[in-house]
Amino acid sequence: MKHIEVVAAVIVRDGKYFATQRGYGEFKDYWEFPGGKVEPGESREEALAREIREELDTDIRVDDFLVTVDCDYPSFHLTMHCYLCSVVSGRLVLKEHENAAWLGIGELDRVAWLPADVEVVKEITAQTSR
Repeated sequence: MKHIEVVAAVIVRDGKYFATQRGYGEFKDYWEFPGGKVEPGESREEALAREIREELDTDIRVDDFLVTVDCDYPSFHLTMHCYLCSVVSGRLVLKEHENAAWLGIGELDRVAWLPADVEVVKEITAQTSR
């Protein structure tokens, strides 16, 4: 089975989490935390900053590691390294996604998350209840 390794930004502002809705491909209309693949020679943090600049026209600060999720999809295995992030500058312009939302902790279950992102939501919920 093909293995894909990615990074994802859990962008937090005023107690809300930034979620994006896919506008293309096999998982169109599902929600996710934005991010992408690490290019050769990049650290995970550098890749995350680049991906958010490319996808959302925004500069972020990678604040803390949150969780690594492993998830089997029908045609591949995904390893996703997730980081809590803050916006440094930019307006979170959607270049690849069809929709976005700022969701409070009690609203995270109101959207249809991709399977790997469901695990991230569980981790966020667990950490905020501690």
